[in-house]
Amino acid sequence: MRKEAILYEKIGKALNCKVCQRRCIISEGKKGFCTMRENEGGKLYTLNYAAASSVAVDPIEKKPLFHFYPGSTSLSLGTLGCNFRCKYCQNWTISQADLGTVPTNEILPERAVELAKEYGCKSISWTYNEPTMWLEYTLDSAKLAHEADIKTVYVTNGYMTEEAFELLAPHLDAANIDLKGMSDKFYSDLCDARLQPVLDNIKRMYENNIHIEITNLLIPGYNDSEEDINALVKFMVDEVGVEVPLHFTRFFPYYQLKDVPPTAVETLKNAYEIAKDAGMKYVYVGNIPHTDGENTYCPDCGEPLIERDGFQIVDDELEKSKKCPKCGAGIDIVV
Repeated sequence: MRKEAILYEKIGKALNCKVCQRRCIISEGKKGFCTMRENEGGKLYTLNYAAASSVAVDPIEKKPLFHFYPGSTSLSLGTLGCNFRCKYCQNWTISQADLGTVPTNEILPERAVELAKEYGCKSISWTYNEPTMWLEYTLDSAKLAHEADIKTVYVTNGYMTEEAFELLAPHLDAANIDLKGMSDKFYSDLCDARLQPVLDNIKRMYENNIHIEITNLLIPGYNDSEEDINALVKFMVDEVGVEVPLHFTRFFPYYQLKDVPPTAVETLKNAYEIAKDAGMKYVYVGNIPHTDGENTYCPDCGEPLIERDGFQIVDDELEKSKKCPKCGAGIDIVV
């Protein structure tokens, strides 16, 4: 569905899109970098409004969000397009697709909220591809979701503009931000993007009391050195908050990085220790099945609080209280 976009201005005969940090200058008849916004007759149109390529009811842990209504389900929606070009994208078949090349279903905001209620979902998540690619749709949906007491979630690369963030922030409850690396070289070489806007948006979300969790996929030879890990942890400790959950996840060869080996388990364990030693309270290690790396422990006494097996919760000591049952320490979690 075509709909006039928000957040753009005219510059002569061209249009300046202000949704993401690329701030594309789009000439008449042309599309922006994401291919989801087009200049037609001097107006900018979003081409994918309500066009869902992917729909599922997911455990909230799959986002991953471990401290936001654990054990609940989230109606998860994705569309097409992206403002990054990640060489290791797991969802490249939709993120790098043009409209018309992949089947989509029209799910209007009202229907999305109805589906969430029908399936007993606590939240709606915009995920699978970058959610700012359908900012207008997610914004309209989020407003309706809140009217129905349904929470809202972005799974995002964090590359939105400050203008887009200001529109979205009052209607967003939680986000998992993919902090892909800690250097402009990494972002430039592997994602065709820049680092600083992502750091800025992480801080904005934190300062606006949006529940955030950070994911860092460790890719051998690219962002898995101790220097890289220390830089990321230092940013979290010094500029965000030690109570923000941090997920280190294992890379597997995919898309254009099929020649890169999987992340060594020792690298992930080392990242975990670095983060814990620096004072991070909740650190997780993902993509390693049947380990305790995704369990939640009390940061004060070490008591196991939530035991997970994959995306499923096996035991939850915080189901009725946000305090450790052993030592009484308050746990940073939304329940």
